[in-house]
Amino acid sequence: MLRKAYVSGTAALLAALLAGCTSGSGDDGATDNANPGDAGTATVAAQPGKYRTLPEPCGAVGHDTLDTLLPGIRQITDPDQRDKAYQGEAALTYDTDRKVGCRWKVESADATDRLSVDFERVVSYDNTVSDDDQAQKLFQEKETAADLPAPSTSSAPPQSPTPTSSASASPASSSAPSASSQGSESGGASSSASPGASSSGATPTDLQPRTLSDLGDEAYVDDQLNTSGSTAEQRTVTVVFRTSNVIVTLQYEEQPMALGTVPDSKEMQDRALDLASRLDDTLGG
Repeated sequence: MLRKAYVSGTAALLAALLAGCTSGSGDDGATDNANPGDAGTATVAAQPGKYRTLPEPCGAVGHDTLDTLLPGIRQITDPDQRDKAYQGEAALTYDTDRKVGCRWKVESADATDRLSVDFERVVSYDNTVSDDDQAQKLFQEKETAADLPAPSTSSAPPQSPTPTSSASASPASSSAPSASSQGSESGGASSSASPGASSSGATPTDLQPRTLSDLGDEAYVDDQLNTSGSTAEQRTVTVVFRTSNVIVTLQYEEQPMALGTVPDSKEMQDRALDLASRLDDTLGG
């Protein structure tokens, strides 16, 4: 009887020891699974972009805005043709959840105006990069390609280079009559009367291509004047901005019918920036 009791006690002791080892090994496994590096990677990969869909591009621009950017649209007398002009033409795309766009082109007696709006929803396929970070990278690539000039450090008024260049051979005292004469000659056309439409086609400092701080998460505006050969000078204003994981590109072009007429830089930028702000509001940015 004593031998049987001894064997039973030994078996109980071994069982207790085995249970303790099993419990310790489970605790160690939990510690290993809580590796900070693994948890950090999972957190980054779990951050999707704010936007899952895109707005309907041809309906994102209201009629009043189109009337302003495309003045010739109100000159269309045929109601069906005018409605078609308002509707625009959707850009060809194979995935409307990722990229959509719309185009408008309207001719008038004074100029041909074009407008395009594109929305791109960026999705990262890298588990270590969020949608927002990927969109930021793509935006910065666009900004680099635009080759924006360095911000000017000059404190001189932006209008001063225009009269100076037009009267460089005259004494300083004669520059005022020259400027007033230039203003009276261009009084009939608003585009020629503003600093953005000087006869030299130069863009004032405050209207040059630049980054913007009050639109989306980051933005820039580009302004280019094409003075090729015998054709009228065409100005193209491009606004690009990013809101979370969506990049919006707006391009506004105007080509006057008359040679020697320069589209007004300030007027076109104001119109384009106003539309960009409206589109940002549409996104809920």
